[in-house]
Amino acid sequence: MNKNELVAHVADAAGLTKAQADKAVDAVLDGITSSLKSGNDVRLVGFGTFTVVSREASEGRNPRTGEKIKIPASNQPKFKPGKTLKDDLN
Repeated sequence: MNKNELVAHVADAAGLTKAQADKAVDAVLDGITSSLKSGNDVRLVGFGTFTVVSREASEGRNPRTGEKIKIPASNQPKFKPGKTLKDDLN
């Protein structure tokens, strides 16, 4: 499912126009992003938890040349599914 399909699903399920559903989906995604940027977790009970994990700097290799390269430290988003979501998938 891509964003357009998600917007269409939200529009049908909530009885909204596609423009309203697009704004709603964008608002949810922006809320999650801004919360993660500020260092907070996002917990959606039954669905899962979004967190930010810090990756330390490391050393890797360029697969073409075999040359060593430095991989800088970075922050990565992480999603841990909730029990209800896991149960629904199995």
